[in-house]
Amino acid sequence: MTGSGPSKSAVSAKIAEYLAANNIEFERPQPNTFIAGLPGEHRLKTNVSMIVGDYSVSINAFIIRNPDENHAEVYKWLLKRNRRMYAVSYAIDHLGDVYLVGKVSLAAIDSAELDRILGTILENSDGAFDLLLELGFSSAIKREWQWRISRGESTKNLEAFRHLAEPTPAPDQNTQGDVSVE
Repeated sequence: MTGSGPSKSAVSAKIAEYLAANNIEFERPQPNTFIAGLPGEHRLKTNVSMIVGDYSVSINAFIIRNPDENHAEVYKWLLKRNRRMYAVSYAIDHLGDVYLVGKVSLAAIDSAELDRILGTILENSDGAFDLLLELGFSSAIKREWQWRISRGESTKNLEAFRHLAEPTPAPDQNTQGDVSVE
C-alpha cells in the first residue's frame, strides 16, 4: 500500500525542528526516535518518547510507578481524566506503572499539533503529579516526611504534601481509648 502522505524522514525533520525551535532538550537515539524532556513545576522533568512509524507517531511518557496503595481511587481518577484529554490517554504497563500513551497520524504532525500534544502531556504529567502521588503514595510520603524531620533533613521538595505530614494527636494515655465530649 503506497500513500501520498508525508514520509517518516519528513515527519522526523518536523519534530526535530519543532523541539529545537522551542528549546526543548531532546535526544535522538535513532533517526526516527526522539526522547524529549519537558521541564515541570511539580516534577523535575517528564520524558516523552516519540517514535515515527510508517503511518503514525507513537507517543509515550512515564508518569508514576505502580501506586503503593489506593489503586481503585488512582485508576478511577485516571479513567475519568482520560475522557477529556487530547491525543493521549493514561495507561498502565505489565508492572502497573502509569504512562501517557497515544498515536497520531503522520499527516497530522505540524508545530500546532506538537504544541497541543506536548501541552496535554505536560498538563497531565506535571499538573497531575502531586495529586497522583498523594492518591497512590500517601503512606510513603508520611514516612518520608517523618524520617527527614527526625534526621534534620530538608523537606523542601515535600512541601506540597505538608498536610499529610502533620502529626495526628496521640490518644490520651489516661482515657485508654475512651472518647469524651465536654
